[in-house]
Amino acid sequence: MEKPKSNRRNDKPSGNRNDKPSGNKRRNERRTSQPRRNERNTSKPNTVRKDWGSVTRHGAGKLTREESEDREERNKRTSTRSPEIEIPARETSDRLRSEATEAISRAKGRKKNIHRESAKKRVPTPNTPHQLPDAGKLLEKILGEKRGARANSLLGHAAREFEDEKFAEAQKILNSLDEKSLQVAEVVELSGLTSYRLGEWLEASVHLESFRTITGSTEQHPVLADCYRAQSNWTEVEILWDELRQASPNAALVTEGRLVMAGSLDDQGRTSDAVRLLEKGWKVPRQPKEHHLRRAYALGNLYERSGALPRARKLFTWIRRHSPKFADVDERVRDLS
Repeated sequence: MEKPKSNRRNDKPSGNRNDKPSGNKRRNERRTSQPRRNERNTSKPNTVRKDWGSVTRHGAGKLTREESEDREERNKRTSTRSPEIEIPARETSDRLRSEATEAISRAKGRKKNIHRESAKKRVPTPNTPHQLPDAGKLLEKILGEKRGARANSLLGHAAREFEDEKFAEAQKILNSLDEKSLQVAEVVELSGLTSYRLGEWLEASVHLESFRTITGSTEQHPVLADCYRAQSNWTEVEILWDELRQASPNAALVTEGRLVMAGSLDDQGRTSDAVRLLEKGWKVPRQPKEHHLRRAYALGNLYERSGALPRARKLFTWIRRHSPKFADVDERVRDLS
């Protein structure tokens, strides 16, 4: 599920509370130039894929990462594929039987986990976010007038570095703040988002859990859920999605959470469940906004991977009609034609 690069500039903390290669060559170059999911925890900060850190209020789905991972499989199903060796009927039968057995085993395992509770002792998110004072005033109250003003200035500097995608620099500044500053929502929020963009999923989740507790807000739930998804902590992803779904703060934010939850299901091999989640309540809007396009792209991607090529082609064609430069949608339409 891909996110166009242009959206990364929109990734920001909430601030105050109140000639290109073509065809298979281009696809293979993109695919081999990006780290795989199982390498993400050992990557150095300067090699971490930026799209993994592109989830905030405006970009929770990691479309680029998933797109790169399913390229090889997708090419086998499209007009660009090469003839494959025919598999003998007996071998095919054995393989299908084996796959069916594995599917039943996975289903049994999932049933055991349906009612699992969070291992974290967190207070449920309130219906209404907490009313908090300005960050500058709170820092002065906690640290004193002079040190608080200095901390607020550093926070602003870190935010500008984050906006410029200088995440390591932003983190260095944030780490220089007094530990008491972590009582301030803006500090833990920016710290969490910065760690997220650096691929430090565990540290990011700790900071964003603090943000959730301090603010009582679901604003960063998609990012927090995506941190847990990166750690294969499916239970926490589901719990956060349920909270966000029930709070329903706005359509764009809920869509981002839906994309993360669908991605989590797909990561577990539950692609059909992921498809159902993205299909639920989906209607083609007359005047689509970005979150509509992102959801359609993610759904089209799952359709294509599951073999529903006509449905995938229809969605990608619709996206291209409304936003011709959205991600690689033009290429996807050509591959499926």
